[in-house]
Amino acid sequence: MKFFIDTANLDQIREANDLGVLDGVTTNPSLMAKENIKGEANIKKHYVDICNIVKGDVSAEVISTDYEGMIREGKELAALHPQIVVKVPCIKDGIKAIKYFTDNGIRTNCTLVFSVGQALLAAKAGATYVSPFIGRLDDVSTDGVELIRQIVNVYNYYEYGTKVLAASIRHTMHIIQCLEAGADVATCPLSAILGLLNHPLTDIGLKKFLADYKKVNG
Repeated sequence: MKFFIDTANLDQIREANDLGVLDGVTTNPSLMAKENIKGEANIKKHYVDICNIVKGDVSAEVISTDYEGMIREGKELAALHPQIVVKVPCIKDGIKAIKYFTDNGIRTNCTLVFSVGQALLAAKAGATYVSPFIGRLDDVSTDGVELIRQIVNVYNYYEYGTKVLAASIRHTMHIIQCLEAGADVATCPLSAILGLLNHPLTDIGLKKFLADYKKVNG
């Protein structure tokens, strides 16, 4: 399973990349706003800055909700850098736009997916990635990880090439659950990625090793 970091914060992206395990980045308008990135020119520059830090795919989201607007924005975003993947919402015009982008060699990430049916349409349109939002499903008492498992099973059975990118991951356990469910990618906050390192027995063992070394070597 690949690890993407879900942020627009350059320092967090650098920290994750320095671990040597980062495969890409996902962003959205809310994450850009959180970093106080304003203005179309500044947003585009920020995407390029992210691409210059990581080697993998960087999802950049359109904000238009109509077909023509999505096509225009998507072309502009894709032209910024070869690593850019155009992020498109799973709505009627979004599916149409994904089909257009697929036919014209532009990679896409179909976002805001909450059902197998939506994931099916995205795959049939040729989306590179589909992003089910598991945390938001959990928020409304629905099993988000189970949706990942269902989509993976459908894609495998019908041999769709679209990758399942588990999004809206809230904590480290979500990552493990998505791994077990067969997700191709998990996009996570930095805290969830670092959380994979945490185990009390590791801390206890290291403390003992260091203590024993000090006994022997002073």
